[in-house]
Amino acid sequence: QVVLVESGGGLVQAGGSLRLSCAASGRTFSDYAMGWFRQPPGKEREFVATISWSGGNTYYTDSVKGRFTISRDNAKRTVYLQMNSLKPEDTAVYYCAADWNRGRLSTGWKEYDYWGQGTQVTVSS
Repeated sequence: QVVLVESGGGLVQAGGSLRLSCAASGRTFSDYAMGWFRQPPGKEREFVATISWSGGNTYYTDSVKGRFTISRDNAKRTVYLQMNSLKPEDTAVYYCAADWNRGRLSTGWKEYDYWGQGTQVTVSS
Protein backbone atom coordinates (compact mmCIF):
# COMPACT_ATOMS: atom_id res chain seq x y z
CA GLN A 1 0.00 0.00 0.00
CA VAL A 2 1.24 3.46 -0.94
CA VAL A 3 -0.39 6.73 0.06
CA LEU A 4 0.32 9.74 -2.14
CA VAL A 5 -0.36 13.35 -1.18
CA GLU A 6 0.03 16.17 -3.70
CA SER A 7 0.65 19.80 -2.86
CA GLY A 8 1.74 23.00 -4.54
CA GLY A 9 -1.21 23.75 -6.75
CA GLY A 10 -2.78 27.19 -6.98
CA LEU A 11 -3.69 30.13 -9.18
CA VAL A 12 -1.00 31.61 -11.40
CA GLN A 13 -0.93 33.98 -14.35
CA ALA A 14 0.02 32.77 -17.80
CA GLY A 15 3.78 32.62 -18.13
CA GLY A 16 4.24 31.90 -14.47
CA SER A 17 5.60 28.86 -12.66
CA LEU A 18 4.50 26.35 -10.04
CA ARG A 19 6.16 23.35 -8.48
CA LEU A 20 3.99 20.43 -7.51
CA SER A 21 5.13 17.93 -4.92
CA CYS A 22 3.87 14.44 -4.21
CA ALA A 23 4.88 12.86 -0.92
CA ALA A 24 4.65 9.09 -0.58
CA SER A 25 4.26 6.92 2.47
CA GLY A 26 3.97 3.18 2.84
CA ARG A 27 6.07 0.82 0.78
CA THR A 28 9.60 1.55 -0.41
CA PHE A 29 9.40 4.59 -2.66
CA SER A 30 12.15 3.46 -5.02
CA ASP A 31 10.13 0.34 -5.82
CA TYR A 32 7.89 2.50 -8.02
CA ALA A 33 8.04 4.45 -11.21
CA MET A 34 6.05 7.65 -10.77
CA GLY A 35 3.84 9.65 -13.04
CA TRP A 36 1.89 12.88 -13.21
CA PHE A 37 -1.49 13.08 -14.90
CA ARG A 38 -4.00 15.88 -15.18
CA GLN A 39 -7.72 16.25 -15.79
CA PRO A 40 -8.83 19.53 -17.39
CA PRO A 41 -12.38 20.73 -16.72
CA GLY A 42 -14.88 18.62 -18.63
CA LYS A 43 -12.18 16.40 -20.13
CA GLU A 44 -10.68 13.00 -19.48
CA ARG A 45 -7.57 12.36 -17.45
CA GLU A 46 -4.40 12.71 -19.52
CA PHE A 47 -0.76 11.80 -19.16
CA VAL A 48 1.75 14.54 -18.36
CA ALA A 49 5.10 13.00 -17.36
CA THR A 50 6.70 9.92 -15.89
CA ILE A 51 9.99 9.06 -14.22
CA SER A 52 11.73 5.76 -13.56
CA TRP A 53 12.49 4.48 -10.08
CA SER A 54 16.04 5.86 -10.12
CA GLY A 55 15.15 9.14 -11.79
CA GLY A 56 17.44 8.31 -14.66
CA ASN A 57 14.72 8.14 -17.29
CA THR A 58 11.84 10.48 -17.95
CA TYR A 59 9.16 10.92 -20.57
CA TYR A 60 6.75 13.78 -21.30
CA THR A 61 3.69 14.42 -23.34
CA ASP A 62 4.48 16.69 -26.27
CA SER A 63 2.47 19.66 -25.01
CA VAL A 64 4.67 20.09 -21.92
CA LYS A 65 8.11 19.24 -23.30
CA GLY A 66 10.56 22.03 -22.62
CA ARG A 67 8.25 23.61 -20.03
CA PHE A 68 7.73 20.94 -17.37
CA THR A 69 10.33 18.88 -15.53
CA ILE A 70 9.64 15.77 -13.48
CA SER A 71 12.13 14.75 -10.80
CA ARG A 72 12.26 12.67 -7.67
CA ASP A 73 14.12 12.47 -4.38
CA ASN A 74 13.98 8.91 -3.13
CA ALA A 75 15.47 9.84 0.23
CA LYS A 76 12.59 12.28 0.76
CA ARG A 77 10.07 9.91 -0.85
CA THR A 78 8.86 12.75 -3.03
CA VAL A 79 8.29 13.33 -6.73
CA TYR A 80 8.12 16.82 -8.17
CA LEU A 81 6.70 18.50 -11.24
CA GLN A 82 8.28 21.85 -12.03
CA MET A 83 5.96 23.75 -14.36
CA ASN A 84 7.27 26.82 -16.18
CA SER A 85 5.78 29.05 -18.87
CA LEU A 86 2.32 27.99 -17.82
CA LYS A 87 -0.56 28.42 -20.24
CA PRO A 88 -4.32 28.63 -19.62
CA GLU A 89 -4.68 25.21 -21.24
CA ASP A 90 -2.57 23.74 -18.42
CA THR A 91 -5.49 24.39 -16.07
CA ALA A 92 -6.48 21.06 -14.54
CA VAL A 93 -6.49 18.92 -11.46
CA TYR A 94 -3.05 17.32 -11.30
CA TYR A 95 -2.58 13.83 -9.91
CA CYS A 96 0.53 11.86 -9.07
CA ALA A 97 0.53 8.11 -9.41
CA ALA A 98 2.78 5.15 -8.59
CA ASP A 99 3.49 2.22 -10.92
CA TRP A 100 4.63 -1.03 -9.29
CA ASN A 101 6.56 -1.89 -12.47
CA ARG A 102 9.40 0.45 -11.64
CA GLY A 103 11.28 -0.09 -14.89
CA ARG A 104 8.37 0.97 -17.05
CA LEU A 105 7.66 4.49 -18.26
CA SER A 106 3.96 4.21 -18.85
CA THR A 107 1.67 6.85 -20.30
CA GLY A 108 -1.51 4.90 -19.61
CA TRP A 109 -3.36 5.72 -16.40
CA LYS A 110 -4.56 2.13 -16.06
CA GLU A 111 -0.95 0.98 -15.59
CA TYR A 112 -0.64 2.87 -12.31
CA ASP A 113 -1.47 1.23 -9.03
CA TYR A 114 -1.85 4.11 -6.57
CA TRP A 115 -3.12 7.67 -6.92
CA GLY A 116 -3.10 10.86 -4.93
CA GLN A 117 -6.16 12.98 -4.29
CA GLY A 118 -5.16 15.67 -6.77
CA THR A 119 -4.23 19.34 -6.58
CA GLN A 120 -5.86 22.13 -8.59
CA VAL A 121 -3.77 24.24 -10.94
CA THR A 122 -5.45 27.26 -12.50
CA VAL A 123 -3.68 29.44 -15.05
CA SER A 124 -5.30 32.76 -15.82
CA SER A 125 -4.83 34.55 -19.12
